[in-house]
Amino acid sequence: MGDVVAILCAFGLTGYLEFGRPGMAESLIQAQVILPLFITIALYNGSYSMDTLRYHWRGLFKAQVALLLAMVTVVFVHFLAKTSSDFSRFAFLSGCALALMTVAWLRLQMRSVVGWRCGANVMNELVVDDGGPMVKLPGAIRISAAAMGIRPNLSDPQTLDRLGLVLRNIDRVIVSCPPERRADWAMMLKGANVDGEVLDDEVVRLGAQGARVSNGYGLLMVSAGPLGLRDRALKRLFDVTFAASAIFALSPLLIAVAVAVKLQDGGPVFFTQRRMGRGNRFFNMYKFRSMTQALCDAQGNVSASKDDQRITRVGKFIRSTSIDELPQLFNVLLGDMSLVGPRPHATGSLAGEKLFWEVDQRYWQRHSLKPGLSGLAQVRGFRGATDHEADLVNRLQSDLEYLEGWTITRDIQILFLTLRVLVHDRAF
Repeated sequence: MGDVVAILCAFGLTGYLEFGRPGMAESLIQAQVILPLFITIALYNGSYSMDTLRYHWRGLFKAQVALLLAMVTVVFVHFLAKTSSDFSRFAFLSGCALALMTVAWLRLQMRSVVGWRCGANVMNELVVDDGGPMVKLPGAIRISAAAMGIRPNLSDPQTLDRLGLVLRNIDRVIVSCPPERRADWAMMLKGANVDGEVLDDEVVRLGAQGARVSNGYGLLMVSAGPLGLRDRALKRLFDVTFAASAIFALSPLLIAVAVAVKLQDGGPVFFTQRRMGRGNRFFNMYKFRSMTQALCDAQGNVSASKDDQRITRVGKFIRSTSIDELPQLFNVLLGDMSLVGPRPHATGSLAGEKLFWEVDQRYWQRHSLKPGLSGLAQVRGFRGATDHEADLVNRLQSDLEYLEGWTITRDIQILFLTLRVLVHDRAF
């Protein structure tokens, strides 16, 4: 209701200020055309969902998007119908601008109202303790099933009535009980007209992300690709376009470095090493060779260090400037790598005295995306030798954070930030 009033007031005010009462009437007609479109889009994009009460800025953004789409639709319809000359463009645009600002201001003011009415938690959550593990949820109401005389007994109407009274005005209830009583509690909650959940430690142990029933079998979803089809296509299109353009633009540099590496000791220009990629599959990663041919470490068992005797004079320069990584642009075109993603590691890499996956089992999760030329860990400075286990843990945390919230905008941002760390003191 607040958004509707804000839009009507904004258009009415701008029309009145320009043409008086006739202008206000005309502007209100425009607002009445926009409103059905705005409400329809807002309902579909979640502008009035529970999440918008929890996260005010998210709700504000969705409402602004819905209003902009409604306005653009009205302008497009006027254009097709050739009726744009029948109303004041200035009044319409002014009304649109003022409506956007008014809706934004009103939604920001609602934060204090929501906090006053709902407190820290916008949902009424109830935790029922029936002898299971302790559950701590900020803002949730907690009761003891034993103290309230509530048992998971479908044969006792009095108990069901007592539970119904407890759950009145509750949005979500969570029951913590022993395994043998979970099925009984589940049956009781199904008829309680409330979002009900039963605590199960297996969900945490398996890292389950969802559940479903198929052909009578109960299945827990424990893994899912981090990107949908549309996002994968967008990321791939960006990778191919950028990599091909970069290879063309940097071709003089690539040729010059190849010649310098060849003249250094007559060995091969490229160093190929087997790395772990998406889906835990191996691929051959290309780099300009920076070490003497006889001492190249194809398995990556020994990390390069400062003043490493294996590194040639040309190699020292191209490593310190990250030029040695440029051939991986061809890996991007081949589809083995992406521009941005977790950096691929050699299978023999050590963090301290342990293999990478021995330090933290979550290490394998980073392979759900293609490895990248650069990543969130690299722009944060977590690169170079892994002399200690903490060196890997810092990188892993950044890689997992990247997987959780991918956007094309974030990839572009990481690429720009990479330009600042191309030359670094940890490139040995």
